[in-house]
Amino acid sequence: MPLTVPLWRRQWRVRPGWLLLTVLASLLFVRLGFWQWGRGEQRAQLWQNFALQQALAPRELNGPLPPDLPRYTRVQLSGRYDGGHQILLDNISHDGKPGYEVLTPLALTGGGHVLIDRGWLPFAGYRDRLPDVTLAGDALTQVTGRLDHLPQAGMASGSLKPASTGSWPRLTSFPTLAELAVLLERPLAAQVVLLDAESGQGYLRQWQPPGVSPDRNYSYAVQWWAFAVLAWGLLLGLNLEKRP
Repeated sequence: MPLTVPLWRRQWRVRPGWLLLTVLASLLFVRLGFWQWGRGEQRAQLWQNFALQQALAPRELNGPLPPDLPRYTRVQLSGRYDGGHQILLDNISHDGKPGYEVLTPLALTGGGHVLIDRGWLPFAGYRDRLPDVTLAGDALTQVTGRLDHLPQAGMASGSLKPASTGSWPRLTSFPTLAELAVLLERPLAAQVVLLDAESGQGYLRQWQPPGVSPDRNYSYAVQWWAFAVLAWGLLLGLNLEKRP
């Protein structure tokens, strides 16, 4: 039986099923809005930390990297590159163009190993012709960069484990650090280092915070909340009638 609520010269008559459906739908829309807003705040904090760390002086480390260093911490390291065992991260795009990021192991002077991301190279058009990423010598070098995680696969991208045999560099797509440690047969630091643009031999290094702008999440949140308001507006407008 419809519920009837007098509203001055009109009345609002609605079936309980439609009322329940609107309540549930609006609650879902409100919850999705808060979820998107929370994601926006998390992303905004990440972007702020990215910009803040860029302005700070690098932290000089002589030994293994502490595992609890915050993401994007700027570090200065000394060691020797292992140019004979480099890794090409496939399916990495820049300005819409496909390419690779070059990971090079660095043996730290105080012990331990860390992967240095030396930048991005464009795809040359041939899968059987990998770019030449040869390093000149294995002399002691000092590098500066910021800590970060390995790239993660998006919805349209898949992972490809690196081949256990074959020539170097090895091609892989969205691997884990554990897989790369097994491949290189050495323990690795918990994060990689994004090499600064002015720090030694490398390629295109225009590092950006990951993902889309936090403003997109905020706009999605507002849209979900607008859907909740619209649901109630439709329920009210479609069930409002003149009083008999």
